Amino acid sequence: VQLQACGGGLVQAGGFLGLSCTVSGNIFGLVNMGWFRQAPGKQRDLVARIASGGAANYTDSVKGRFTISRVSTKNTMYLQMNNLKPEDTAVYYCNVVFFPRVNYWGKGTLVTVSS
Repeated sequence: VQLQACGGGLVQAGGFLGLSCTVSGNIFGLVNMGWFRQAPGKQRDLVARIASGGAANYTDSVKGRFTISRVSTKNTMYLQMNNLKPEDTAVYYCNVVFFPRVNYWGKGTLVTVSS
C-alpha cells in the first residue's frame, strides 16, 4: 500500500488550499482515511477523518473551515481548507486505516499560512 499526497504550499491568512491523497495497492479492508498535521515542536494530531461509509469528523479548530471527502472509485481523499489561519501551518500527513487497525502514512506535505 502506498499513499501519494499532493497539494499544500504557501497561502495568506484567509486563503484556501486543497490537499489530495491517493491510495494504491491492495485496498481490501480499507476502513478510514484521514489527515493529520504536525506543527513544529508539537505532536501529530488528527485534523479530519472520513469512514468508508462517508461519515466524517473534524478536530474542533477546523470545523466549518475544512472539508474532507473521498472518491472511492479513485481511491482518493481530499481536504479542502478554507479561511486558513496562521495556526494551521504544519506538515500535513494522509493516513489510512485497514481492518482491524493497520495504519499507513503518506509523506507529509507542508502548508504554510502567512499572517
